[in-house]
Amino acid sequence: MPKYHQQDGWDSETNAPSSNFIYDFDVFKYWVRDDWREVLSHTNDGEVVSRSLAALVDAFSEGAEVKVAIRGLCNGLAREGESDTNHEAFIQVGSSYYYTESRLYVGATHPFVRVTPAIPLRYGSGGWDFGWAMCRTDGFVALRLADPYSLKMRESDGRYALRWFVR
Repeated sequence: MPKYHQQDGWDSETNAPSSNFIYDFDVFKYWVRDDWREVLSHTNDGEVVSRSLAALVDAFSEGAEVKVAIRGLCNGLAREGESDTNHEAFIQVGSSYYYTESRLYVGATHPFVRVTPAIPLRYGSGGWDFGWAMCRTDGFVALRLADPYSLKMRESDGRYALRWFVR
């Protein structure tokens, strides 16, 4: 493939090989959906920073698509001697529920890949995994992550600042 230029390769002897490469496209265009609206932003303990839970619930009730931005989702993937980078991961939400009595919105994300945050973003040995998240408007996030080398699942949870978007 004359337009494919591999820069490096990692873990080729495992079931989770990865590489960084450049592909010389003849034409390259970004197709951006810029119609997402932020309807709620809250701290990791659920304190509203901007907009409102009601705006999220109203949009959800009307059938809007939902996306969540999780601040610091990829923290902990940094290699030894490197520090975590301030970042947000934007992930589409699938199944969602609103608990009317406790006023708690819960959304399950689509699958995602976590990569060690860096500029530029690069794969490296041990610097990535994949999984799913269950995000709540009180800042609680439950993670189910898969180790790409062993394919073993692990569960963890934490509190994250979240921003919720709808379209």
